[in-house]
Parts: sequence; structure tokens; C-alpha cells
Amino acid sequence: MSIALIDYGAGNLTSVKKALAAIGADVFVPGSPGDLARARGVIVPGVGHFDATRALDGPWVDAIRTVVDEGRPLLGICLGMQWLFAGSEEAPDCPGLGLLEGRCYRLSGRNGATLLKVPHVGWNSLRIRRPAPIVAGVEHNAQVYFTHSYAAPVTEDTVATTEHGEAFAAIVQRGHVAGVQFHPEKSGDVGLQMLRTFVRSAA
Repeated sequence: MSIALIDYGAGNLTSVKKALAAIGADVFVPGSPGDLARARGVIVPGVGHFDATRALDGPWVDAIRTVVDEGRPLLGICLGMQWLFAGSEEAPDCPGLGLLEGRCYRLSGRNGATLLKVPHVGWNSLRIRRPAPIVAGVEHNAQVYFTHSYAAPVTEDTVATTEHGEAFAAIVQRGHVAGVQFHPEKSGDVGLQMLRTFVRSAA
């Protein structure tokens, strides 16, 4: 039994695999939804346009929901986190997984009278709002690496926020379903710590 890393053609798979290998995780890339039956946990990575998640069709959705229903942990990274929500205005006709409430939206880049660059690319700090397993050992204001134009809303499921013109959800968790808007595989020790926490939760 190991961690399933979903490949739906949305990039950053290799870098996530390398990060998981660096922390000693046993990882496989499932070739079909049925392969998730042998996964202890599932990671949905991704970069780019929300429409790419359309590749996660009915059988994949059913298999991932079965993972969650059975109490196995699920982690979404960047686009994979946005997919956990109902959908995104980036692709209004493409539904998300719907495990978390709300829809993702484009960052305005406005900070009062100042305009900030969108996409939001680079290191930024986490403002931890509440305790949650996914942030065990992570300090308030820890720096992580972002690259995105769309973001998830701040809701009761938000564990940490980040500011880029406005506050958006940087980390979410509801039960054993978690998501990070940044790239833990590119976020040094802080990112590796969160991946370790996820892998341990699947042990």
C-alpha cells in the first residue's frame, strides 16, 4: 500500500514525485481509477487552467470519493486544491470535486490604490488561522512558494491564508481532506514537512 499520485496531464508530477521520494514515501501513479483501491492516500497535483481537471471524469471522481468515504487521506496541490471546491470561474462549466464549499476566483491584484502582478509568483508567508493536522510543526509566517492566478475563498475550512492584494485560502482542511495552494515540492523544509505529515496520516 502506498500513496497514489494522480496524473491527469496538468504538470508538476515529476517534481512532486521527487519530493515524495526525498522523504521516503512509497509512491505510484495509477493507470486507472481502479488502481486507487490499493492506495493508502491520494495526492492530486496540478498547475495551469482549471479546465485541465475535466480529465478527472466520472470514474476518477467516483474512485477518489470512495477513497475519502473510506477514511483514506486526500491532498490537493495548487490546481488540485482548487479542484476540491465546487468549481472555478476560470472554467465555469467544469465542475470541481465539490468536497469543499465555494468557488475559486481570479485574484484582483489590487492592494488599495496599488496594482500587484497577477499571476502571483514567488515566496509569500502563511498566516495560520487555526490548528489542523496538515500544519503540524509549521510556524506562523512560514514562507512557501506560489504560482497561480486563481484562488480559493476563505471559508470555515481555511487553515491558513496568504495576502496578495487580498487574503485567499492558502491551506484548507476538512477531516482527512486537505489542500495547499502553494507548491510544497518547491517550498523547502516547510513544504517537505507538510508532505511528511500527509504521508504519516496515510500510514
